[in-house]
Amino acid sequence: MSDTAAPATVRSVREETVAALAQAGVPDPEVDADLLVGFVLGVGRGRVQALVVMDSTIDGEDAERVRELTARRATREPLQHITGTAPFRALELAVGPGVFVPRPETEQVVQFAIDALRAVPSAEPVGVDLGTGSGAIALAMATEVPHARVYAVEKSPEAFAWTRRNVEAVGAANLQAVLGDLADALPELDGTVDVVISNPPYVPDDAIPRDPEVRLFDPAAALYGGADGLDLVRVISGVARRLLRPGGTLVLEHGELQGAQIRDLLTADGWRAAATHRDLTTRDRATTALK
Repeated sequence: MSDTAAPATVRSVREETVAALAQAGVPDPEVDADLLVGFVLGVGRGRVQALVVMDSTIDGEDAERVRELTARRATREPLQHITGTAPFRALELAVGPGVFVPRPETEQVVQFAIDALRAVPSAEPVGVDLGTGSGAIALAMATEVPHARVYAVEKSPEAFAWTRRNVEAVGAANLQAVLGDLADALPELDGTVDVVISNPPYVPDDAIPRDPEVRLFDPAAALYGGADGLDLVRVISGVARRLLRPGGTLVLEHGELQGAQIRDLLTADGWRAAATHRDLTTRDRATTALK
């Protein structure tokens, strides 16, 4: 009789992963377990679930690799840092230490900019993303409005390395990445831009995020926006007024409690039709305005 242990199954490894992540307090441990197993096996979530149903076995080295990655995720290291990628609309972006991980709610915010660009009666509308980070917003605009000219501005050299990597990988020839401070960015475009969008740091300095994935791993410069969280919003209001043509659109992502403050701020700066929009969870998430 052989004393060789029975080979592990995808089901057993997945269940082990779910249990470890749940114990660590990871939100949606079943989703992350599917994604970690799928990452190691090179397949999607649906295939992982099919392998579970079929009671398929998993190679010992692969099972051990899943356990190693699970241990990292249990420390609350972001899943996107472990896999090295983050989905954003139709894109798969490279992310890691030094850059803000794009969020699903921003996928809705960028739609306002895409719609505004598409509505411009011009052969080559111009869009600007201030504080682009991974390049998610700018790349979504450039790929979904291919006749547009898009500029992506980022101040952090660490984040800009990810911007350039993603721009090169996507191959968006209509996007120009610019390393520099958004406060004085792109003077050559003054008065000619159709849409300015930004997802600036908007967390008040004393409002420490609850999630360890955010608190411990996202760059502080991409999170905190001064005492009320609106320091950069004030700067962007002025920069966008300089860049935009008359009738141009500003789109700002922000926290759920900041809509009224931002509308007041923009109106005081001379913007028209400031309006706040909710995300799919019915939380205030974006404010738009017209120059």
